[in-house]
Amino acid sequence: MAAPRVGGDAGALADQEAAMSASVHPAVAAQHAALLAGLPLADEADLAAVERGFLGTIDPPQVRDADGRVVWDAASYDFVTGPAPLSVNPSLWRQSGLVRRHGLFEVVPGIYQVRGLDLSNITFVEGDRGVLVIDPLISTECAAAALALYRAHRGDRPVTGLLYTHSHVDHFGGAKGVTTQEAVDAGEVVVLAPEGFVEHAVAENVYAGTAMGRRAGYMYGTPLERGPEGGVGAGLGQATSTGTVSMIVPTLTVTRTGERHTVDGIDLELQMAPGTEAPAEMHVYFPQHRALCAAENATHTMHNLLTLRGALVRDPRMWAHYLTEAITLFGERTDVVFASHHWPTWGREEAFAFIGLQRDLYAYLHDQTLRLLNRGLTGVQIAEEITLPPALERAWHAHGYYGSTSHNVKAVYQRYMGWYDGNPAHLWSLPAPESSRRYVAWMGGADAVVERARAAFADGDLRWVAEVLDHVVQAEPDHAGARALLADAHEQLGFGAENGTWRSAYLGAATELRQGPFGTPTETTSPDLLAALSVDQLLDSLAIRVDAPRCWDDRIEIDLDLGPEGATRLSLHHGVLVHGGPADRPADATLHLTRALLTQVVLGALGPDDFAAAGITTDGDATALPRLLAVLQEPDPDFPIVTSRR
Repeated sequence: MAAPRVGGDAGALADQEAAMSASVHPAVAAQHAALLAGLPLADEADLAAVERGFLGTIDPPQVRDADGRVVWDAASYDFVTGPAPLSVNPSLWRQSGLVRRHGLFEVVPGIYQVRGLDLSNITFVEGDRGVLVIDPLISTECAAAALALYRAHRGDRPVTGLLYTHSHVDHFGGAKGVTTQEAVDAGEVVVLAPEGFVEHAVAENVYAGTAMGRRAGYMYGTPLERGPEGGVGAGLGQATSTGTVSMIVPTLTVTRTGERHTVDGIDLELQMAPGTEAPAEMHVYFPQHRALCAAENATHTMHNLLTLRGALVRDPRMWAHYLTEAITLFGERTDVVFASHHWPTWGREEAFAFIGLQRDLYAYLHDQTLRLLNRGLTGVQIAEEITLPPALERAWHAHGYYGSTSHNVKAVYQRYMGWYDGNPAHLWSLPAPESSRRYVAWMGGADAVVERARAAFADGDLRWVAEVLDHVVQAEPDHAGARALLADAHEQLGFGAENGTWRSAYLGAATELRQGPFGTPTETTSPDLLAALSVDQLLDSLAIRVDAPRCWDDRIEIDLDLGPEGATRLSLHHGVLVHGGPADRPADATLHLTRALLTQVVLGALGPDDFAAAGITTDGDATALPRLLAVLQEPDPDFPIVTSRR
């Protein structure tokens, strides 16, 4: 399973190029050739690092759920070997070959990682009696498989601790694959996380979860067949697993840098890093091993300041600050840096040169974007103008395999300036499809635009083809010629992308244009996440589903009696659902129920006809809650993205 090199035998490369040339635009092939000339091909350190400490893997490298469904298939990327085909950016091909390496690896004696069995890594730190687990992947099935692999090589050690470095699902979703709620409740397992972990972990997956999940299907290439003309990986990892998402609420919350804790004889020194790659994040130093876990703030790629699936814009200034602080706190005491993705960096000088370049990367994107926006450039303009310094271009880990210079610059602009670029022509623009219909009409009609686009496609002006044909497809979603040519343009842009998520997005768009919407293949919520919602968050999730125009003139007041968890008022007026405010009139009804039953009502699992059997009682107007539920609108996990939404 050696990682592919981007060069290789000239004869083999010629054979692959000949096989692929029929489907790859000459402009893309020329772009790849030019890129190869500038890549740091002499730096092969990663090829050795990704193999270092390998102990074994699972065979076959697949993970299945209880019903036998495959939720992770590392073997599906076995084709990523040898020279890069023309249909894949050679730099991304190299990264995908490194990331697809799967198995159990020794970081240093006493610290072990399983890589390649999900998007993220799971780490095992051996203690006096058992093992501390760091970041248990997305799915319980993958986490259980990783733990079994670790035990096969290191013995049947019990799990004595669980640590979440941050609040993204690929770092906590597999919790119940390595331990149980019962073991945690009994005090057998301590669960550590940074302050704000639960709030951010559940909010991100509930408030905008449907839209994020739909877009994540594009970002990770979920609908794509894996192969040289399809999915090759997301740069940060190959893809997301599709098993069972769980969560165990922390029992120990870290609130400040400098906190020290000992778990099963393992000494931990914690550094808070909020507002970086995640709203709640921390670094962990292990003095007994002279090892630093950098969470997801120093990985072997430029990371996202704003993910393509959508999220809060991250703060590159603070990201750089916390990496500087990590060097200050731990630099003289660290012999290895590892993270929750990719492979470690060994050697004190090497490790902190790596972190220093990662720091410089985010600081550069921040500072140069601010410099240029203060000279009047917009985010889109800055993204075209900005270039990285040679030292960062020469560093493989600063390349944009997951984040990109282009969309990160736009994120920095958005963070400071918002969506408006200051040009009043953009202040009240017509939305698609209304604007698209006008564009197409002024350009001579759909057929004329498609013919002109064919000429531009032949010339290799692929970005312009995509921009122009998007107007046609928005205006006339069923125009077969426009859909087909736009799909071809997206496909070629995907073939050219160094960024794994850009490739997935382009090829996902081509798939949707050719085959129709593919929905949301991955789970956006789970029973454990919903159970972790506070009552306020649960009621907020109801408020964002109110179809306000249907109930502008309605007034409904419901008191919720939640027993030991207290009571709250739920008020609908002016199309707004609020909770917890002062009551200026008597309630129409009072519901007596538990917090768990309220969750079932919110999810729609319990309707008014089920209340009696479930033990829910109502005083007052029995129609109050049904009237409220009737104005809620279900989110659409299958909404179109590349064709008109209206």
